[in-house]
Amino acid sequence: MPDDHTLLAPAGNDPDRIDMQSDAAVAEWARRMDIDEARLRAAVAAVGDRATDVARHLAGGGAASA
Repeated sequence: MPDDHTLLAPAGNDPDRIDMQSDAAVAEWARRMDIDEARLRAAVAAVGDRATDVARHLAGGGAASA
């Protein structure tokens, strides 16, 4: 799992949101999180599109309650 400072949105989008409508963004986030796209899509389905929540979920910590 990458350090939190690497969780920046590509192309200047909201820095903590994963644009699931963009194949390029999905591919970039999957690469940054060192996972495949299917796992990224499953994590987003489970906890939403906030990159920090997805990273926490993938690390086994679940989503943050906001």
